Amino acid sequence: MLTTPEKILFVLLLLASLYFGGGALYRVYRAIRRGQPEDRFDGLPARVGRALWQTLTMQTVFKKRPWVGLLHAFVFYGFVFYLSVNLVDLLEGFFPFKARGGFWNGYNLVADILTALILLGVIGLLVRRYSGLGRKTFSWNEKTPLHERVRQGIPTDSAIVGGFILFHVGSRLLHKAAQAADPDFGPDPFQPVASLASNLFLWVEVDRLVVFEHLFWWFAIGSILVFIPYFARSKHIHLFLAPLNLAFKKEKPGALLPIAKDFEALERMEKFGVARLEDFTWPRLLDAYSCIMCNRCQEVCPAYTTGKALSPAAILINERYELNQILPTFAAGQESPRPLLAFALNEEALWACTTCNACVEVCPVGNEPMLHILDVRREQVMMQGAFPSQLNNAFKGMERNGNPWNLGADKRLAWAEELPFPVKSVSENPEAEVLYWVGCAPAYDPRAQKTARAFAEILHASGVNWAVLGKDEKCTGDAARRAGNEFLFMQLATENVATLNAAMVARPKTIVTTCPHCFHTLAHEYKDFGGHYTVKHHTEYIAELIEAQKLALLPMNGTVTYHDPCYLGRHNGVLREPRQVIQAAGLVLQEPPRHGVNSFCCGAGGAQFWKEEEPGDERVSTHRYRELKATGAETIAVGCPFCMQMMNLETAQEPEGQAPRVLDISELIVERLRGKPTSPSTD
Repeated sequence: MLTTPEKILFVLLLLASLYFGGGALYRVYRAIRRGQPEDRFDGLPARVGRALWQTLTMQTVFKKRPWVGLLHAFVFYGFVFYLSVNLVDLLEGFFPFKARGGFWNGYNLVADILTALILLGVIGLLVRRYSGLGRKTFSWNEKTPLHERVRQGIPTDSAIVGGFILFHVGSRLLHKAAQAADPDFGPDPFQPVASLASNLFLWVEVDRLVVFEHLFWWFAIGSILVFIPYFARSKHIHLFLAPLNLAFKKEKPGALLPIAKDFEALERMEKFGVARLEDFTWPRLLDAYSCIMCNRCQEVCPAYTTGKALSPAAILINERYELNQILPTFAAGQESPRPLLAFALNEEALWACTTCNACVEVCPVGNEPMLHILDVRREQVMMQGAFPSQLNNAFKGMERNGNPWNLGADKRLAWAEELPFPVKSVSENPEAEVLYWVGCAPAYDPRAQKTARAFAEILHASGVNWAVLGKDEKCTGDAARRAGNEFLFMQLATENVATLNAAMVARPKTIVTTCPHCFHTLAHEYKDFGGHYTVKHHTEYIAELIEAQKLALLPMNGTVTYHDPCYLGRHNGVLREPRQVIQAAGLVLQEPPRHGVNSFCCGAGGAQFWKEEEPGDERVSTHRYRELKATGAETIAVGCPFCMQMMNLETAQEPEGQAPRVLDISELIVERLRGKPTSPSTD
């Protein structure tokens, strides 16, 4: 037990620590409150329950790097238990009782084992952090913009945090070891690690052991008091903020929210998008403080992987270091001193994002880096009129003709001219049960038109009553929105919702589309404009038709690898149905290493299809195509017209006869409908 002077000293140090540490945490709270409002409080009990489950099971941590995750688990579970350990040690210091025997036996055994595991975990993590492999993982390419304090700040912060854990837990172990060597306590079979460590004190005279007990008690508990004021500046703050971030994470981060409820509200706005830190909504600022700086998002980013300037991790880390630097004034309400493009990212990084959602999916603490990028794009496009010049053609096409190809609406049904049966519009067939949303690519692009015809043949063969909008259909506005042109998106969305709602009057219809981008926008983003629809991707609908035995298929041989479109798989979780269709066709599926939610982007999303790709080591599509080709499959199956285009761009570079065929899944099924039991490796 502590002496009276020690108790007084501890109370004084505790008050000082809480004053400085509490003040720092309060400033962090006020900084996050500086963010603009965003409703993330719907279904709060379910949100909290989900966050607790994800935190306690560490399922988000184990998505990648399982061995590193195990080391982290040692530290995490140890520190959760150490909340009680430190409290009991504090009580032992202030009151005359010994936490031994009875109930305390099980408690001491768990505490002793976890002490060893924490030390093992943090040593392993530090070795990894400062080893050659760690330096590679926690670095950036020379093109990635970094805050001026990041390169020195991260290793320093890691050393401080790691050193604190080693010192705190190691001191606690030695405190218990000194107790085990003290005859007043003696060895404890329920503290095997501490009892073993007590051999370190064999040389100490018995009456001197109490000095070491007190010394290491102060080292263990006192180090916490010293660390608390630094805690708010360190990445260790994620211990508290990561569970909150997981709780407030969007259910579908890729379903963007409108910046105004209608055009009247939009016209009253004086600022669009995000230029400075205070322009972000509060969840974005919480992202910056929750980031553990593990660079997992960077590892899966298609832009960074192919040598571009963009690093999702660097953006959030840069924001965090800027916040640390300006925290007192920022928390007090002053304007941040510089725009995001001056420290968080540059224009090259801004326009390299494909919005594939991989960074969001992989983040163990629920961060949404993709949304930070889109917020800045909105400001650049709508406030500054600054965007890649190639996007101007797509914007004008959507404004004038309702499609980024800038072709007339009278060409919307050109894809159907070669079909041996008529394709009716909703005006001609208002009682249709299925509305085929063709989309711009299948309507205007010659290669994608083959997909439209294939799916039309499937609908015709199944006997389903279906129709299209024809000339009344316009671009959903996906590319405009991802490029930051929210005003254009709102125009297209408002017009399309009015058209679709009118089409539903005679009979509610299931909307089916061959484009994942249209699927995502119609299903999740038109709700904000009054469009509530049942929307299915064509692979889902084909799977239903096959299961209902509405399609008579002939056998086919061959091997196929399937490329999961980002906006179908990762954004919307449609993974099983495309594979069911492929296997129902009698084809052998050969998966690439990265598939399902871990699939790698084709490079077309985020409006990349309409602009030149930023300079890097290689094209994103080249990287993905190489992986798909390496499966040895005869055919690359896709479920997106833009993925189709990107893969065909790569096969065109191959010597004749050496590239796999690229087909939409609907084209594979049509081959069976046409009675062609041939290998899909031949045209």
